Amino acid sequence: MPAAIILAAGLGTRMRSALPKALHPVAGRPMLNHLIAACEPVFDRIVVVVGPGMPALEAAARPHATVVQAERLGTGHAAAQAAPLLADYPGDVAVLYADNPLIPTATLRRLLARRQEAGLALLAMRPADPARYGRVVTDAEGDVLRVVEWADAGEAERAIGLCNAGVVCAPAADLFRWLAAVRAENAKGEYYLPDVVGLAVAEGRRVVAEEAAEADLAGANSRAELAGLEGLMQARLRGAVMEGGATLVAPETVFLSWDTALGQDVTVGPHVVFGPGVTVEDGVEIRPFSHLESCLVRRGAIIGPYARLRPGTEVGEGAHVGNFVELKAALLGPGAKANHLSYLGDATVGAGSNIGAGTITCNYDGVNKHRTEIGAGAFIGSDSALVAPVRIGDRALVAAGSVITEDVPDDAMGIARGRQAVKPGRGFKGKGK
Repeated sequence: MPAAIILAAGLGTRMRSALPKALHPVAGRPMLNHLIAACEPVFDRIVVVVGPGMPALEAAARPHATVVQAERLGTGHAAAQAAPLLADYPGDVAVLYADNPLIPTATLRRLLARRQEAGLALLAMRPADPARYGRVVTDAEGDVLRVVEWADAGEAERAIGLCNAGVVCAPAADLFRWLAAVRAENAKGEYYLPDVVGLAVAEGRRVVAEEAAEADLAGANSRAELAGLEGLMQARLRGAVMEGGATLVAPETVFLSWDTALGQDVTVGPHVVFGPGVTVEDGVEIRPFSHLESCLVRRGAIIGPYARLRPGTEVGEGAHVGNFVELKAALLGPGAKANHLSYLGDATVGAGSNIGAGTITCNYDGVNKHRTEIGAGAFIGSDSALVAPVRIGDRALVAAGSVITEDVPDDAMGIARGRQAVKPGRGFKGKGK
């Protein structure tokens, strides 16, 4: 029954943001919540260490417990703040970092398995550019002797390619005993979590390193590094949807959310963006430059190009949403079509109806939102304004250019526009020639 401590108290000063670093999103989800999701299948208990005055971070961590690191004195000090909740825990405790959101659940399982071979296990990697990572020093058998922070490392230690990812795992009683013994005797005057490695070795405990891919252990301390995480996550998400049977015509131009669900035989054109909460059923075509968020697209529909589906929208089976059409909190029934330059907000459109170019539902009166109901088989002529609340009946016709303020019954035609006047002899008479 292992537990996890997630360190999330960092301000992320290099982000230059009022938002706590752990709440910066990757693929539409805060970094902290990505890591929590990876931990939940593995750990029976999760404690998140936050800084003072971070209510949004505490809310994001729920329902998991949080503790406050009142003074930011280093990673070892931060982990020790969980002692009141976990010092007597009967199992292993792993310490992780909220700004490492890409760690897969499988990697955490491997870490826990390796811990059974030794008194302490840590995650390590061999990055292409070791840069300023802490180095993992091992003996001839590959067991870990110590971890040296780059600032404190000598030339020979900086030449080591095996780098510390910061994640450690040990029995709770041992981990908190070692944390209490950590001293701030380093260049920064901070309490370093990796110092528990040396303390474990000094007690004669075996320490092992579980190696993982650099991409799985990537972190973010700046906006540029956050963009790097986004790129890595997008590559994962694109690979997953294509493996599941969707076609991405130009994968590098499609941006997915962490929860985007694409069915089989879905085709996504270039430059399509998915916000959170999108489900697309089988056989849908999403044409280029469309934007979808918090919506459901039923089987066989066609979306775009240049369409926008906003939250609360459902596009029915076989329906068409064309270029420069925006739907918000709208239900477009099976086989219905809105192909050109229209806005349908807070609306229900019945099966098989046709919405002409330039149609808008006037859903907001400046104070409240109102709904427009369009029946099955209706035809809305081009450049019509439907002033909600209003109902257009089944098989009804709205004449082009109408401003409809009253209900139109089933099988009726509604027309509301100024009468045309023709003035003979008042046309253009070749002016300027």
